Order: sequence, then C-alpha cells, then structure tokens
Amino acid sequence: MNNIPIESCLPKGGFNFDYVQRNEFIQQQGSKMPQTKKTGTTIVGIICKDAVVLGADTRATSGPIVCDKNCEKIHYIAPNIYCCGAGTSADTENTTALVSSQLELHRLATGRQSRVATALTMLRQMLFKYQGHVSAALVLGGVDITGPSLYTVYPHGSTDGLPFVTMGSGSLAAMSIFEAEYKTDLSVEEGIKLVDKAIRAGIFNDLGSGSNVDITVITKDGVEIRRGHARPNPRAFSRTYNFPAGTTSKFLFRRILFVI
Repeated sequence: MNNIPIESCLPKGGFNFDYVQRNEFIQQQGSKMPQTKKTGTTIVGIICKDAVVLGADTRATSGPIVCDKNCEKIHYIAPNIYCCGAGTSADTENTTALVSSQLELHRLATGRQSRVATALTMLRQMLFKYQGHVSAALVLGGVDITGPSLYTVYPHGSTDGLPFVTMGSGSLAAMSIFEAEYKTDLSVEEGIKLVDKAIRAGIFNDLGSGSNVDITVITKDGVEIRRGHARPNPRAFSRTYNFPAGTTSKFLFRRILFVI
C-alpha cells in the first residue's frame, strides 16, 4: 500500500480552476460551453453627510438572455460595511462571502468593529492573487470610526477611493448623472434621490442593466436596506390562458400488484 500524505487528500481552500483545461478541450472538439451568469450591471455609491448610499439594478444575464429579473447585487460584508458587485454572479457572491466570514472571525478575535480599510485590503489582495480570473468588480462602502468611506475594487486588484463611484456596463450613464449633479454635503435624502436617478440612467441606457432599483444607506447608527426601492420597468401587460375543461386528454393509470 502506497504511503500517500494526508495533506494531498484534504480539499484545498480558495477557488478551484481544475476544469479550465477540460473546458478548453471541450471547446476544441466543437462543443459550445454554457454561458456564465453575469450581472451585467449598474452599481453606484456616493458619500453623503455622515453616510454612504449604495445603489444597484437587479438584472442578471446569461449571454443575451435575462436569466434573473430580481437578483441581489448589494452584498453584506459587515454590520457597518456593504459591497455592490458587478461581473460574474458566482464570483461576486463568493468573494464577498469569503471576506465577510474572515471579518467576522477578526471581530470575534479583537472585539472591535470592522474597518472599511480592512475589508478593502482583503478584497484587493485576494483579487490580485488571481490576476483578474475572478471576475468581480466591486463598490465597497461603509462607516467606521474614521467616518464614511467609499472605494472601487477592480478585478485585477487595483482600487480607487472617491466621493462618488460607478461600476458595471451601465457605469458611464450613471457617472454622467453624478458628474452633473453631485455636490458636497448632500443630505441622506438628496443622496438617495441622486443614486436612484443614476441607477435609472443605467437601466434605460444599458441593455445589461434593468428591472428594479435597490438602495442601501449606511450611517453610524445602522443600515437601512431598501430592496425594491423603485420599479421603473413595470410589466405593461400579462397574458392569461383560459382553456376549457377537456382541452387536453386525461391520462388513465392502472395499479398493478406485483407479488414477489
């Protein structure tokens, strides 16, 4: 019997890319690989007076197909930190969940509130390690002892800290709203209205963005999650089917008793 080290039998942590060569081989044989589910997204964030307001649309796409009309793109990181995700849905969800669990352990070990800079460092180090193969473009916002903070994290690990940011396929439309109307010392209500307008610009000018507007407001006193804050694309009509009885034939089943 071979002496196999037990370490080689244990599952490895992090992401698994074992199927990359298999997928390339399948494509070379002429088979078409299934499309990854992507958010295709408009995500934004702004710093208001003593608060951070994050916003996102709710459309998820798989190639040209809208596969989810009400997906959630604003992810929990810590009680005082939230993160919007654009890119491949699985990458954004698992990346934010992994960092969230690490911060939870950090809070239990230190007994202190998580800082936005700590979450930022964890995210960019992880994404840089995978050299862009983890398709997660993030908008990270939160309020800690240093005040409100807002950052963008790109899939390769680079970051920006700005008072207003946009990411995703509808980012240019949203940024045009921010550049025209953003001002310092916005109130929270003014910030919510501006974020709502920016997300609507992405929804109506980008095919990858659509459906509803989600907003999360983070202050030093807590977090307000406005899921389905606005529905700018209501269904104009719905088709109903009324088939008379007997339209389809009934199936007859017979019960047969087997004796063994």
